[in-house]
This record gives sequence, structure tokens and C-alpha cells, in this order.
Amino acid sequence: MSSSTRQPRRGDTRKRIQDVALELFAEQGYEKTSLREIAERLEVTKAALYYHFKTKEDILISVFEDRTRPIRELVEWAEGQPHGLETKKEVLNRYSEIVMDAGPIFRFMQENQATVRELSIGEMFKDRIFELMAILKEPDAPLADQVRCISALITMHAGNFHLQDAEGDPEEKRAAVLEVAIDLVTQAHAGQGGK
Repeated sequence: MSSSTRQPRRGDTRKRIQDVALELFAEQGYEKTSLREIAERLEVTKAALYYHFKTKEDILISVFEDRTRPIRELVEWAEGQPHGLETKKEVLNRYSEIVMDAGPIFRFMQENQATVRELSIGEMFKDRIFELMAILKEPDAPLADQVRCISALITMHAGNFHLQDAEGDPEEKRAAVLEVAIDLVTQAHAGQGGK
């Protein structure tokens, strides 16, 4: 059997469900997507889908838990590092890769803002972002420098989201967004007397 026609391994089922559901949620909206449509796209019965996930919300929560795990791991790593500019630059570098890999989840969040606010996933994601902000900014820094650090994260999200359909190499686009984010944090660090 060729690799293009092989059936997915059983362990891939959860990931396949998540990917297809996220794709449909982004295309049609979370509210307008049914479990039946997810099952049809997967070419499985609704009962087979129900074996893995009882509700759309269960699927969505699992997607956010899985896709935000690298952010949590990054925060844990950064908390064990010296709180200086080099650590902040490395956090941004690693986070830029996470953002690129999580493109579908960011598209979902953009297209389904009301759902994100209503469900626990919005709080989960917001908590992760606040943890990253705490690593990037100094609490006693001048307000303008704190804004620069917050803006670095916003740059990562907005830059990648808005450049996703632009012409060009994805790695070059990631590098450009990262450069701007690092410039903001470096400028803030310099304004803090190079702490």
C-alpha cells in the first residue's frame, strides 16, 4: 500500500479529529459546525467520533490544551533562566515558532471571538499570554517600556496573522516579525538601564 493511501494509525485519530474540527470551525464558524459535519469530513460515523469526544466544546478544549502546552513549557523554561535580555530574546524566538505552528488556532480565535470569550479556552489562552508578558516586561519599568514589551507579543500575533496570506517564504515572514518584536524588547531593555 502506498503512503498516500495508507489509513491513519489509531493514535492519530485524536489529532485528526482536532485538525478537521478546527478547519471546519475556521471555515464555517464554531456555532455553525455540527459533530455530524466533523464526522462526515473525517469519513467516520458520529458514534466513532463520539467515542473520542462527546461535544464540540470537548474537541475545542482539547485543541487549546494541546496547542497551548508549548507556551506553558516555554514559560516554565523561561522562569528558570536569568531574567535578562538574552532570555527575553530566546523567549520571543521560541514563541515565534509556536505561533507559526499554531496558525490554525490563531485563525480560529480571530474568526470566532465570541466563542473564545464564552468558553474556558479564552481564559486559558489569556493566562498563557499574561505569563509571557510577565517574563518580557519588568514591573518597575517605565510605562512606555512595559508597552513596548506587550507590543512585542501583539506584533507576534498580528504580524503572523496578517502575513499568512502574503507572498513570500514563511520563514522569512516569521523572521521579519521576530526582528520587530526583538527590537521592541531590546529598546525597552535599553530604556530600563540594561537591567
